[in-house]
Amino acid sequence: MAAAEKKKRKSSKSNNSLLDHLKSLHNIEDFREQHWEGSFEDYLELVKKNPTITRNAFQRVYDMIMECGTEEYVDNKKKIVRYNFFKAEKFGGEDAVFGLDIPLMRLVNFFKSAAMGYGTEKRVLLLHGPVGSAKSTIARLLKRGLEEYSRRPEGALYTYYWKIPHEEASDLYPNGIEIMPCPMHEEPCNLIPVDIREEFFKSQGVDIDFNTNLNHELCPACRFVFNHLMQKYDGDLSKVLSHIHVKRLILSEKDRIGIGTFQPKDEKNQDSTELTGDINYRKIAIYGSDSDPRAFNFDGEFNISNRGLIEFIEMLKLDVAFLYDLLGASQEHKIKPKKFAQTDIDLVILGHTNEAEYKKLVNNEFMEALRDRTIKIDIPYVTRLAEEMRIYKRDFNANKIKGKSIAPHTLEVAAMWAILTRLEEPKKANLSLLQKLKLYDGKSLPGYTEDSVKELRKSATREGMEGISPRYVQDKISNALVSNTRNYVNPFMVLRELGSGLKNHSLITNDEQRKRYLELLDVVKQEYEDIIKNEVQRAISADEESITRLCANYIDNVKAYTQKEKVRNPYTGQYEEPDERLMRSIEEKIDIPPSRKDDFRREVMNYIGALAVEGKTFDYRTNERLHKALELKLFEDQKDTIRLTSLVSNVVDKDTQKKIDIVRARLIRDYGYTDESVDDVLNYVASIFARGDVKN
Repeated sequence: MAAAEKKKRKSSKSNNSLLDHLKSLHNIEDFREQHWEGSFEDYLELVKKNPTITRNAFQRVYDMIMECGTEEYVDNKKKIVRYNFFKAEKFGGEDAVFGLDIPLMRLVNFFKSAAMGYGTEKRVLLLHGPVGSAKSTIARLLKRGLEEYSRRPEGALYTYYWKIPHEEASDLYPNGIEIMPCPMHEEPCNLIPVDIREEFFKSQGVDIDFNTNLNHELCPACRFVFNHLMQKYDGDLSKVLSHIHVKRLILSEKDRIGIGTFQPKDEKNQDSTELTGDINYRKIAIYGSDSDPRAFNFDGEFNISNRGLIEFIEMLKLDVAFLYDLLGASQEHKIKPKKFAQTDIDLVILGHTNEAEYKKLVNNEFMEALRDRTIKIDIPYVTRLAEEMRIYKRDFNANKIKGKSIAPHTLEVAAMWAILTRLEEPKKANLSLLQKLKLYDGKSLPGYTEDSVKELRKSATREGMEGISPRYVQDKISNALVSNTRNYVNPFMVLRELGSGLKNHSLITNDEQRKRYLELLDVVKQEYEDIIKNEVQRAISADEESITRLCANYIDNVKAYTQKEKVRNPYTGQYEEPDERLMRSIEEKIDIPPSRKDDFRREVMNYIGALAVEGKTFDYRTNERLHKALELKLFEDQKDTIRLTSLVSNVVDKDTQKKIDIVRARLIRDYGYTDESVDDVLNYVASIFARGDVKN
């Protein structure tokens, strides 16, 4: 018996410690702050201290974005602002938007203009682009951001509810309701009559721009209660407002508070009451009229989204009747609930659509009014390789994929192919599509300047609006991961999946387009071969000491050549002419023609001289072209010491095996291969070298 009692006490103690730990993780102070309540006068004191709590929806969204900070960079002589909000760091980067800094600049400029009351607040914001171009992600991020922002002091906003004891207003609510929340989460200052509102705040020294803020009337339900109590108290405003209790408003899509989402459905099962609310027919028997606001449910998507944002998914698929509701909601910031007058709303209207639906809008003359009230922002596919790779790295990384690895360059080749499908063929005959991709990715090519790249982008106005979506690529990478029995996936597996899926791709409209995409897979495969050949070459020649010696020898000869001097031979001690054969053998590796050798050599010496002026020492690794040339030269000198075909041979001597092990170790250490994937690469590269397919 005693043992049982002891066990029971021990279990109780354990449970208490678990609950205590759970309690310690819950921030009760944050909870209390987010559930603040006070009188109407308490709220006016808050407004006096911090007028920004009365901001409108556009101002709140703009401040939310700007609070996260910005970064500036120059891309082809154009200053770009990157808004950190769209990195989604507060949400673990889950909804981060990559490679769309210019469209996002246009988006933020829309909110900035709207926040200042310059006119865009009277427009519908329409995100337009191909499927899978991050339109929904941007909308979701804005909604999540608003939810999070409203929980913090910087984003605090407030609403109110009526508290009326039954004995004081039995005629107002015969069924005994004592508490009535404002059904549209309105700003409490709307309770101050419009004709004295501005004068009151000015008399209190509160700086509010009434052109953009606090210029709305009460919703029909609150207006009805307000007028009833004014009659009851013979116009005594203070007595009416004594029934007001103000509280923090936490925006939440799940709770349908301040954030709404509307999606087109079957026309037979959808009408405009889903946007503006509907009559509660059960309450007509209580209140005697279908035009009594007490017998109306103000729960349409416009109603519940007030003070925040409403998202229209595939907006242009809406029935025409719904689009007419958008006209007043955007231009006048008013909606028309059934049986009631125009009702003020304060929200951002955000829609998104694809190109096919937008073309219908453009060609429909009956939609001219909506087109005139719409600001379209194009959200294209990413056209920069590094940014496209970030999309796939977010979804396919070691933290998310357990038990399998992704071989180096797998995501890179997938991203490369996706971008090639989105680019327009260059108009210049000497520029390939792959070279264009590299220029866009910040690589340099002889004969092309930043101005050249700028012109390339300008001449391709439709670039990024067509091609393969990231979703398709993500699906095929997933297929490659689950369909093979190995512990890793490599680029060839993914390229095979990308190609086989084109047969049934629903968005490829003709055989010519399918053929082009298949040809681009061959382009990517060839580029991948060049990449891994280069890596194996580097692994073979990655002897830092040998490269350093070769570099020093080259620099000594270049210095003597440019200064018209002789070079001292370290072995004989004799002064000799600069070794032209050595210099050319290195320069030829990076395609420096004889006519350009003098310029290149002067360029190298000028670079070394500039470093010396700054007190720095030359390091060949800081000059990418020279570094590559030295490695290729060293590879050429050393390749005969290790037969490339023996890299994967089963029968090799100890000396050769030792060299092979060094190459394997370098590939694993420097390029991220695993024990399994490195053998695939060596096997494939050896087969290339065996057929003589290597650059001299």
